[in-house]
Amino acid sequence: MQADVNIQNKLPVKAGSRKGRMMAAAMGALLVLASPSASWAQAYPSKPITILVGFAPGGLIDVISRVVGQRLQEKLGQPVVVENRAGAAGNIAHRRAATSDADGYTILGGTTSMAINETVYTKRGYTADDFITVSIAASSPEMISAPLDGAKTLKEFIDNSRSASAQFGTAGAGSASYITTQYFFQNLAKIPTTHIPFQGGAPAVAAALGNQIPLVATPPAAGVASPVKSGQLRGLAIAADKRMALLPDVPTYAESGYPGFTASAWTGFFLPAKTPKEIAVKLNTAILEILKEPAVIAKLQEIGFEPLYLDQPASEAMYRSEISKWRKMIEAIGLKVE
Repeated sequence: MQADVNIQNKLPVKAGSRKGRMMAAAMGALLVLASPSASWAQAYPSKPITILVGFAPGGLIDVISRVVGQRLQEKLGQPVVVENRAGAAGNIAHRRAATSDADGYTILGGTTSMAINETVYTKRGYTADDFITVSIAASSPEMISAPLDGAKTLKEFIDNSRSASAQFGTAGAGSASYITTQYFFQNLAKIPTTHIPFQGGAPAVAAALGNQIPLVATPPAAGVASPVKSGQLRGLAIAADKRMALLPDVPTYAESGYPGFTASAWTGFFLPAKTPKEIAVKLNTAILEILKEPAVIAKLQEIGFEPLYLDQPASEAMYRSEISKWRKMIEAIGLKVE
């Protein structure tokens, strides 16, 4: 009898039979249970999404988040709300996003500060490992500009500063512009510096326009593109591999004798680390489509950004490399905040 049972179990199941249909259904159920993240990604999103921004309305990441968020809402069929939680160089929003439910409904709109804070702030309540990168969406290279009656070239500014110090204004110590410029003058040009901090990039640009400071350091997207383009300020150098189409008259640092010196203010989107990767990839795909839309490209370039077309793995790799890049400069200038 036992032999008969064994033979029965080894017989092939006829396709279309009741037993065959039951086995197929059971196997399908097992496959779904085996990859729950895939099923989540297929159903995602099914409710409103929040983009957390760690800076005040009107800032770089706020503008990008609203442009992308509006189109995401149309693409995904769910409301996308931008929520500003400013303070502590973005750390308040970063920390909240890192501890949010890992379900794809809380997205962090991040900036270069994500990479900088990893080294500068020893107590911030999160680390880079608490996030998965969705997309590094756009960048704006760091730039230094002078009043029209000031230095006409980077070399002239450096030569004039050797006997005194290189005075420059930025959005504050700890900003990407401060780190970049301090590192350049201190470690590459090797001249003394005097930093003049302001409460944001716009006040620093206004001070340069008013001839109150001899140099302002800020990326084009932080409000300096328009006065440089219109001839109210003179762009001395841009930290990019090549000149910007928006500002073709501004030379690169390499053209001024400092090859390889590049740095940019970038914006991107992040999720809590335990979010299913399929959701991160799905969002990345949607954001890439948005960044390729002519109207979005025109909007970004108008304010001094260039869109970046990086898939999810490339975005993650760039974020990690940026942490190392900024750490090198931060440690070289001795910047630390407890």
